[in-house]
Parts: sequence; structure tokens; C-alpha cells
Amino acid sequence: MERHYETVFITTPVLSEDQMKETVEKFRNILQKNQAEVVHEENWGLRKLAYPIDKKSTGFYHLIEFKSEGQAIDNLEVEFKRDERVLRFLTVKMDKHAIEYAEKRRNQKQNNRKNETQKEQ
Repeated sequence: MERHYETVFITTPVLSEDQMKETVEKFRNILQKNQAEVVHEENWGLRKLAYPIDKKSTGFYHLIEFKSEGQAIDNLEVEFKRDERVLRFLTVKMDKHAIEYAEKRRNQKQNNRKNETQKEQ
């Protein structure tokens, strides 16, 4: 049965922009190989960590929302653990309320962007 999932991972802050994109692409490809459908993606950028991890106080955050079977989660998390660029990760199964909230949040962001572009013109 296909379910909605959301995964957030934090990568080391010493990565260049290209290395960060390469890392995200790697995990996106792992999901696609496991027949997962990527619904939404957000790059949250460089943020301060709540506590130091491996003597680092910041990290690049990235969110991927996707639909998949449970086996894809196992494969994804094994790759997260193997990749030394990933400091932390969290994958969560979304219930109907979380899915609804995520859709509202995405729509609100799109509307805000549209309003900003209209104001600029």
C-alpha cells in the first residue's frame, strides 16, 4: 500500500553548492529507483543546529515529501546512514491531517510568491 512520507535530512555545512545539489540528487534517485513519487521538495538552506553534531553548529537542511511503499524507506535510510555527508535524518509517515496541512502550506507559499511578483510589476 502506498503511503505519504516526509523526510528531512541535515548535511554537513562544509559542502559546496554543487556538492549539496549532488547529495540531494543522490537521495532523490534512490527514491525513484524504489518507485517512489516525489510530491514536494524544499531546500531550507544553512541553519543553526539545536546542539553541536560532530563539532558542527550549522547544517544544510532539505525536506522531501513523497509517496511510496515501506521498502523504499528502508533503502533510503540505509543510504542516509552510509553517507558521511549526512549528519542527521528523520523520516515520518504522514497521516491525512499532515498531508492536508502540507498541501495548505504549499498553496499558501505559492500564493505569497504570486502576490510578491504582482507587487513588483
